[in-house]
Amino acid sequence: MENDEAREKLRGWFSGRLPEEWFEGRPEVVLDREEISVIGVLRGPAFAEDASEVERAAAVEGAVQRFREETRERRIEIALEAEHRFRRKVSWGVTAGDRTVMFTTLSVPVMTRLRQTERRVLDTLVAAGVARSRSDALAWCVRLVGTHTDTWLADLRDALQHVDRVRAAGPDVSS
Repeated sequence: MENDEAREKLRGWFSGRLPEEWFEGRPEVVLDREEISVIGVLRGPAFAEDASEVERAAAVEGAVQRFREETRERRIEIALEAEHRFRRKVSWGVTAGDRTVMFTTLSVPVMTRLRQTERRVLDTLVAAGVARSRSDALAWCVRLVGTHTDTWLADLRDALQHVDRVRAAGPDVSS
């Protein structure tokens, strides 16, 4: 299910299946080989115009928690349908204000081979208390790279989608 048509079908299914009152606009649907993440924008909580940053942050936190609790049963029901239909696990998240909070996500093991200099980087992070293990240190490094290269990674993903479209439009070499 990696081509554009399949992605559109997935996004369309969630747009049609999710209650309209849950989110402002259509939710973002992100997928990889193992997981589908559905991330919707919550309507902003009400607070006074002169509310402090602490009060605003607490209102956003409360709105996120309320949504999570009030929609839990329906989200589970929808996720089970999607997992059966699309053969991937479903995770949920919301964006409220300037925060995105994920409720459920998969943690998938990934094998890698590292040279000594690369292992020393991980061991330094563990020794410094930045991470509990090499695995945590590697995840920390991936998050750090992702944070600092969002634009570049988005451009790379766009280019890969273009390659998929060109391949799909090309001749059928299997016949």
